[in-house]
Amino acid sequence: MLVKWIRCTVVDRRGFERGQRKWAGLLGEPGFRGQGGGWSRGRQGVAHIFSFWESRSFYDSFMARSHDRLAAAQSGTFKDIQVKLFDYRFDVKTGFEPRFTDADLVRFAHCRVHEERAEHFTLMQEKVWNPAMAGSPGMIRGLFGEAPGHEFLVLSMWRSAAEHGKYRTERVERLALRAQTEADVAALTGDIVDLEPAWIV
Repeated sequence: MLVKWIRCTVVDRRGFERGQRKWAGLLGEPGFRGQGGGWSRGRQGVAHIFSFWESRSFYDSFMARSHDRLAAAQSGTFKDIQVKLFDYRFDVKTGFEPRFTDADLVRFAHCRVHEERAEHFTLMQEKVWNPAMAGSPGMIRGLFGEAPGHEFLVLSMWRSAAEHGKYRTERVERLALRAQTEADVAALTGDIVDLEPAWIV
């Protein structure tokens, strides 16, 4: 599965939201698995969208054919867009599906990892972080993805902000020490996204 992460700074919120609904046109596309997104909790006017495709070839075919027609509705409503593609590696918890209807919140971390530490980082995700997240009440599902250049995406869906908050304060520092995260990671960005039901496809 291919995961697409889009981040953009919105300059015309109403126009952007109107255009976002037009992406419902993705539903007939071969290989399309699901899409959802919303507003950054910490950064004013920043929107994040996550889109899922069965494979790179289905995605490339969509980009060549229908993408520009669907995207036209949002033209001029945002600036500095960033797009990243990740290959799905494994689930965080079990049975990942690209569904957003039962979640309120998406938390993601985008990590650039030192080349010689990439294997260790992946192993710690499986052995330390995954069990901790999977055991947290309110964490519904998640995934771990990889992009060329030792970049990784850890994405988790949560039932509510309150439940996500409990996990953060209690565990993260202790887990980071155990996983030697500081030694692995060269750069880390992340965000918490309040999902918009109207953006779900």
